[in-house]
This record gives sequence, structure tokens and C-alpha cells, in this order.
Amino acid sequence: MTEQIPQRSIPTQAQVVIIGGGVIGCSVAYHLTKLGWQDVLLLERSKLTAGTTWHAAGLIVSGGFGSETTINMAKYTRELYGRLGEETGQDTGFKPVGYLEVASNAERLEGLRRQADFARGYGIDVEQISPAEVKKLWPLLHTDDLLAGFFNPLDGRANPVDTTIALAKGARMGGAKILEDTRVIGIQQENGRVRGVVTDQGVIEAEYVVNCCGIWAREVGKMAGVNVPLQASEHYYLITEPIEGVNPDLPIVEDPELYLYLREETGGLMVGMFEPIAEPWGMKGIPEDFSFGEIPPNWDRLMPYLEKAMKRIPIAKEAGVHMLFCGPESFTPDMGPMMGEAPELRNFFVAAGFNSLGILLGGGAGQVIAQWIVDGHPPVDISEINIERMSPFRNNPQYLYDRTVEMLGWQYAEGWPNLHFQSARGIRKSPFHDRLAAAGAWFGESDGWEFADWFAPQGVKPIAEYSWKRQNWFEYTAGEHKAAREDVILMDLTPMSKFLVQGRDAEIVLNRICARDIAVDIGRCVYTTWLNERGSIEADLTVTRLAEDKYQVVSSWSIHTHVITWLKRHIPAEAHVTVTDVTSAYSLINIQGPKSRQLLNKLTSADMSNPAFPYQTIREIDLGYALVNALRITYLGELGWELYVPSEYSLHVYDRITEAGMDFGLKHAGLQALDTLRLEKAYRDYGHDIDNLDTPLEVGLGFTVDYDKPVDFTGREAFLKQKESGVLTRRLVQFLLEDPEPLLHGGEPIFRDGLRVGEIHTGNYGHTLGGAVGLGPIKHSDGVNKEYIDNGKFEIEIVGVRYPARASLRPLFDPKGEKVKS
Repeated sequence: MTEQIPQRSIPTQAQVVIIGGGVIGCSVAYHLTKLGWQDVLLLERSKLTAGTTWHAAGLIVSGGFGSETTINMAKYTRELYGRLGEETGQDTGFKPVGYLEVASNAERLEGLRRQADFARGYGIDVEQISPAEVKKLWPLLHTDDLLAGFFNPLDGRANPVDTTIALAKGARMGGAKILEDTRVIGIQQENGRVRGVVTDQGVIEAEYVVNCCGIWAREVGKMAGVNVPLQASEHYYLITEPIEGVNPDLPIVEDPELYLYLREETGGLMVGMFEPIAEPWGMKGIPEDFSFGEIPPNWDRLMPYLEKAMKRIPIAKEAGVHMLFCGPESFTPDMGPMMGEAPELRNFFVAAGFNSLGILLGGGAGQVIAQWIVDGHPPVDISEINIERMSPFRNNPQYLYDRTVEMLGWQYAEGWPNLHFQSARGIRKSPFHDRLAAAGAWFGESDGWEFADWFAPQGVKPIAEYSWKRQNWFEYTAGEHKAAREDVILMDLTPMSKFLVQGRDAEIVLNRICARDIAVDIGRCVYTTWLNERGSIEADLTVTRLAEDKYQVVSSWSIHTHVITWLKRHIPAEAHVTVTDVTSAYSLINIQGPKSRQLLNKLTSADMSNPAFPYQTIREIDLGYALVNALRITYLGELGWELYVPSEYSLHVYDRITEAGMDFGLKHAGLQALDTLRLEKAYRDYGHDIDNLDTPLEVGLGFTVDYDKPVDFTGREAFLKQKESGVLTRRLVQFLLEDPEPLLHGGEPIFRDGLRVGEIHTGNYGHTLGGAVGLGPIKHSDGVNKEYIDNGKFEIEIVGVRYPARASLRPLFDPKGEKVKS
């Protein structure tokens, strides 16, 4: 008779249940206990680190990022790993051997210089060094073709397993419990809120659940009805036999042109690859028994990349191969991690999809998620990490497979402006797509939407030639920009997110959500912000009253899921209100420019005059055989209308407009022109110029808050407190370079009287203003006001050169808005 092994007892409840015992899960547990939460339970299906953590390369790099959020997460991670051993008694193996990235062509050199300029603003000292200095640091490297290296002596390497065990030990010391060999097989929920987990050993009730499951995160998400679109892929590194001259003190090396990273491993070399054509893995599911697992390597597929990589380290060709390791790593569709509370389920958090950077970002990621849970709101700008940015279609297996093929190589892709993914394209198209293609459109992609970015002249094939300098479409966009300022343009904005909010309580509910008063006459449009309780901005959008009980809400498609989630979560259960996503029901044609009224007058019997059709009003008009809603509004700083066209009438309306437009010099314009035009007018772009940490007063949107309206609204108290203080230590400012040649792309440091005070968030070329224009926040402890701006000498640093710049709190183009209201 077989001996029965008694089943151990497990807790029946915990305040927080963390699923996944890799570096991320253990970091979340550690940081929760640091914030005083002790009722924390971590469940691991096998053993700690058994998924992908155990085979990670352990690179700890802090400066290779282009946003404040990720660079601070990486910097904090490095600092944490350096002191965690002393705190817990478990060494992480962190060793600051330094980090060296090399450039072998001019474009890569400029990209790394820009990256280094940005990093220095966050206390990361990256030094540009010569090829000779590279050779001195790494004598075995081939350096003849190098232009420069970029060295940070404080970065280095850690032992992934030891680091995770140290985090787990620290969590236990703080009161957390960790159970290995405990598989989660279900998620319990009630009324849209998580209630616990079902394990193979029983049910555990929980107030919060955190999905830190790495390559299993997508499957665990499905248990909860939560989309976690990530896909495992093969990831390789080769380890050589010992090589003379290789020692543990050599810096980490990355050569992005060769998709290569190098570090010492037991006297030999670890030669890691992020090849540009990858192989997704586990499409039929990850094996149940996959623990400390490996994937049989495909030598034939990888050899061309390895041979290319060996050019940088020729001695590796002569060394014996100890092993070619292949293990899975998970990748997301846009190379950003997925973090935060799931839009589908309250209190269900996700921290997954770190694109092979889990060790590198692990400390910071755990800190952010823990703080988010404890405070009830994120402590950082979440624009590029929020799981809400992911649309449900991205969880489609075929989409994930096709996109993941491209993803590994993006780890080392040059971060050129206007760079777009090439895989998994053509998913979401406006009705005008083929017409725009015939007109010469070059299409970009965002959240699956194909959008016309710019238009090539007749007879020129639209192909993007990437560069940090003026790209080949620069003059094409200049022509589109000029047409918008002097004549009239047609722009397809169909991807804009469109919602109907309806019901007898629609006004009451929206007025509590909106900072501006939306109790307006039928036909009026209101540009407003949505604030949280801290007074910072959750969204900026337009709210248009279509009827007594019906409103249209329009936002950027980049915050589509956030907007509809925020709406639904702020509608009281007893309210008579419904929210309907009508994005696909209407196309959106943007007609803008001084001749827009003349063009529309030719197409409709409606009175388009200023008295009959004032700014920020909507009317139903006839256009050809169709009826469309025309909203007089602009995001370009010109007279113009947005035409909301029922989808089935779209081509008919488009054809009528383009035919009539020939008499007025109508020109197609893409989103590059939109960007150049709106930046001249200093119009803000949520997720780029402003984010969830900004307040309306700090970013020049105080006019979007009617603090004295008769209805209370979310964020009112915090807004009034900041307003009454009279001091703003941070302000969003518009800048115009005095030199017409340099370009701004975002991330460039801002200097006032020689001191760094901020960096550009977004930049482009102001073809009307005659130079590069950008928006960026500047900080000063005594306050930033008009006097501070006017009395300072401002410069913007671009690749090490500082260029004089004009700074302004008011729009440099048409500051009084006369063109808009003409």
C-alpha cells in the first residue's frame, strides 16, 4: 500500500496574495513589508526562481532608458541590490564592474549621446570615452571600427538567484509568508473585485492579488478575465570555456549594432544575443512541469547572429564552447512592462512582461507596485508601464506570435524618432485607409491603428529613411504644415476614442468627474480635465452635450481603456447612466485651415458662419447625401471642424470633400503635421507632455477647472489648496530654438543660466515659427513664474551642444487665439 503524504495546511486568508516567486514577486513582497504590511502571502508553483529568473544574465544597468519612470526604477534597483546583502545577510552577488556600450556608426553615436545627456539629469554619470579607452577597459575587444564608448562605472552584475533569495528573506523578515509548490488554479471575484485565489491545496481569501507570474502571467490573467498580452520567446546566450585575459572585473559590454552583450562567466565569456528575428515559444501552452527548464537550442538559426557578434570579440571564435543556453523570456507587444491594477478587475494587480529586464528593473518595479497598492494610486508617471494601455485584441495568440518575432531585436534598436513596428500590422484601419494610401500616405501604427503619418508627393514612394537629423519626409510635412496655416487640410483622426454617456443622470455624474462645468447648453463642447483626489490629471478630453441626457466624450486613443474604466468606476451604482464605446461607429475627418469654412460652405446648406456656428459647438449638417456631426474645434491652432461621420457614409463624404477641395488647394496632412502644428500652439498631449502626476496649474491647464461651479467634483479640494498656495515649483514651458537648424525630439536637457532645470518632453519643428519647438517642465524650489522665465537665459542641450532658446508660458503662435475663433 502506497504511503499517503499528508497535505500541509495553508492559510485561508491574506491581505495580499502574490502569485509568482521570481525576482518580481519577491520584490513586491519585500516592499510591501517595508511599508508596514505584514499579512502578505507569496505563492510559487514550483521553487523560487524556477521560471525565468534563475537563468537571467544578471546585468544591472541604470542609464539605458528614455523616461523618468524606468530610469529611476533601474537606478533604485542598482542601489537596493548593493545594500540588500547587509540588510538580510544574504548576498546578492552585485558587483559594480561597470557598464560599457559602444557605437560603431554616426547614428548610433548620436543616439547614445542623447541617451547619456538624459541620464545625467537623474544622477547617472555616463562618460563618453574614446576607442582607445574602450580598448584599455576591455583589451580583448576589436575596436578598430568603433567611434566611441559610453561608460558608467557604478553599474554591474548581480546573481539573479541570490538576489531573489535575498528579497525573499527580507520579505520573511518583515512578516511575509512564502509557500513553494503551491499552484494557483483559479481566481475568485465578486462584483468586479478580486476576492481570493484557488490553489491546488485550497482556497485563500485575499483583498489584493498580484500577478507576478512571468511567462505564465497571461494564463493566470485569463483565470481572472484579465488581458495580460505577453508571449514567451527563445532567448540565447553562449558560454565559452575559460579564456586567458578574461576576469570577473571586466565591465559588461553591449554592442547594439551586433545585438550583443558580453560579460565574464567562470573565466570564460557569456555572449548574449537579442537577435532581430526571434522565435516565439510555448504557443500551445507552457508545459505543466516546466521548472528550471531549458529549450533545446537551434544552432542553425542562431549561428549567423553569433558569427556576426564574434567580430567584436574575435578570441571567442577560438575558445571552446561550454554551452549554448536557450531559455524562455516573455515580451510585450510594445516593449514596455505591464504594471498596475487591471482595468477588468479591481484590486487585481499585474507586474509582468519586463522584456528580459526583470532583474535589472526588479527592485524598482516591486517598490512601485507595493506603493501603488498601499496608497491606492501610482507613485510615478505610468504612461509607458500601465497595463491599461493594452487593448484586448493584443491577447490574440496569432498577434502575439507575429509581433514577438520582432521584439527581441527592439531591445537594441536605435530609438529614432518616428520609428514604428513592422510586424503584426494592418489590424485596425479607418474607412479611408486605401484612399489615403493612394494619396501617398506613409502609415504609422499605434495600438493596432494604422494612421497616416505623412504624405509623399505624387510619383514618390512613401518610404521612411530614419535618422536623428532631418528625415526624408521633413519637407513633405513642412508642406502639409504650411497648407494648414495658409489654406486647408484634410486629416484622418478616426482612431480617436469616442464614447456616448447617456441617461437621466448623465449630467450629474459627468459634472462630478469633470473639472470643468459641463452643465451647458445642448450643442456646446467643453475641453476639460479629469482629476483624481490628489488634484493631478487622469485625462484631458472634450465633452460635448448632444441632448439633455446625452454626451459625447472624445479622447486620445492612447488612453482609451483608461478613460472608459475611469468613467465606469466613477458612476454610482444607483445612477441612471450608461457608457457606450462608439469609436468604430464613426470615422473622424479633420478639416482645418483658414479656408476650411469656404470649403465646407461649398459642401453643405448649413450656415457655417461665425455667428451661426461659434467655436466649440456641434451641429448636424448635410454633406453630400450624408448627415454628419460637425464640431468646430481645433488641435492645430486654426479655424476648423471635426466631422463625425457614420462609418457607412465615410467614403462618400471623403470623396465629396476631396473633389470640392481642389478649388481651395486642399492637402492631405498626417500626424507628423499635427504634431508640428500643435506644438507651435503649445497644445498638450496626454502621456507625453502631461501625465498622472501633473496638476492643471503646473501644466497651464488651470482654465480647464471650474473650481467655483455649484457641483463638487473629484480633485477640487486639492486644486484649491495648490491654487491658494500661490507658488508653483514646477511649470510646463514652451521653448523655441533660436538657431533654425537643430531638431528637438524629446529628452533634451533644459538649462537656465547654466543650471539644469528640466528636459524637453516632446519636440518637433515649428515650420511657421522658424525653428525647433518643444514643451518641457522646469523646476525651481522658490517657484516658476513669468518673472523667473523672463529673467533667465535658457538653453537646450542637443548632443553636448547648448543652443539658446526662447521660453514662454503662453503659446508662441497666435497667443490670443484669434485664428481659432475667426
